[in-house]
Amino acid sequence: MTHTLIQARGLSAGYGRMSVVRDVDIGVDQGEVVALIGANGAGKTTTLLALAGELTPQQGEVHFLGKVTHSPMHVRCRNGLGFVTEERSVIMNMSVADNLRLAGVGPQVAVEYFPALEAIMDRSAGLCSGGEQQMLSLARALGREPRVLLVDELSLGLAPIIVTSLLEEVRRTVDERGTGVLLVEQHIRQALAVADRVYVMERGRIVLSGSSAAVAGQLDDIEAAYLSGPS
Repeated sequence: MTHTLIQARGLSAGYGRMSVVRDVDIGVDQGEVVALIGANGAGKTTTLLALAGELTPQQGEVHFLGKVTHSPMHVRCRNGLGFVTEERSVIMNMSVADNLRLAGVGPQVAVEYFPALEAIMDRSAGLCSGGEQQMLSLARALGREPRVLLVDELSLGLAPIIVTSLLEEVRRTVDERGTGVLLVEQHIRQALAVADRVYVMERGRIVLSGSSAAVAGQLDDIEAAYLSGPS
């Protein structure tokens, strides 16, 4: 039996009095990757921030591990939430190894996820390539063995081959551990290759949802209708 690990019900959230997302229902079950897609400005990052506890909902509820939560993000992270933001979550003036230690993740654990990190453990994170920084960010998050992982634009500025490697590691972790992942991703086809379900967001609302196979089958129409420009 699968369990819903994180869920928004009737969620409205934004900044100050301005609502960016409105009446959003979204959920992630144990052992699945869910992709949240939409044009720039659709409200995807705002949704993640509200689920993470960084933004307080204006209306609606967030359920985390089966209970309504009002906890701030650091408490949710302590209780099993991981969050990889679009700004790579590394400290640039610290070495790769020290970044891992700060997160409580052993270097060997990180290398099991991404073998390429082994050769750069002593390198300052600021001198690493974008792909190496994102491997480090993801290894830090996965190494803490979260129950739920929120991932915002993992592929930003990276070559497709690196994106594929990152997403495949996310998928492998989900399959092996039963982690639930909510993935915001600009490379739609690569996201669909690893996702089980998809939500499409436009102007702060969920306008379409379904299995990855169903969405992939009508992707050209979806891209034309919802993803072709800012919204």
